[in-house]
Amino acid sequence: MSNEIRVWDPLVRIFHWGLVASFTVAYLSGEEESNVHIYAGYIVLGLIAFRVLWGFIGSHYARFGSFLTSPATVIEYLKGLLARKPKHYIGHNPAGGYMVIAMLLCLFVVTVSGLKIYAIEEGLGPLAAAPTALTVISPAQADDDDDDDRGGHEKHKGEHEEDEAAEEFWEELHEVSSNLMLLLIFLHIAGVVVASRLHDEHLVKAMITGKKISKTDSTD
Repeated sequence: MSNEIRVWDPLVRIFHWGLVASFTVAYLSGEEESNVHIYAGYIVLGLIAFRVLWGFIGSHYARFGSFLTSPATVIEYLKGLLARKPKHYIGHNPAGGYMVIAMLLCLFVVTVSGLKIYAIEEGLGPLAAAPTALTVISPAQADDDDDDDRGGHEKHKGEHEEDEAAEEFWEELHEVSSNLMLLLIFLHIAGVVVASRLHDEHLVKAMITGKKISKTDSTD
């Protein structure tokens, strides 16, 4: 015995497919370093901010409290999954709930590291350093400062090397977190396929229509 129940509200569905589209565009345009890549990254960051907020004030099944369970519950669910008899959950299952958090955190690292690179390379974006005040040097001061030219060059060289090191760090973090996100996406898709088959329901369709099957053994 089963019946359909509305689970995912319109904003959750818009968030989900909007994130799929914006991350795909950002990833595919990453090598070009174009405005498309930058704006797609801004959209991803905005969607993350919305989802975190909606996780506290949104509809019942969208709230973190409805799907974040204890580690013991996750282990129990995974054991049932391996035995091909997992407990059915109306909203996110325990493993899926933690996957949501993992993906949000990973995406946050991806976008912030991307913004840092944009700030270092172009001096633009919300993470760009504030411009330093310009100092007007009088001719007399210029004469006095001639002896300090070597020291100034050494200081400038050191700052340049620090900038290069910082850029290299953020680029590495951006690349690693992006690849980790791809792994999480693969695991997410695999989980959706497996859960759909074991529970005999179409989870992709559910994220389009907002409705899932409520079974007699379902857990709220």
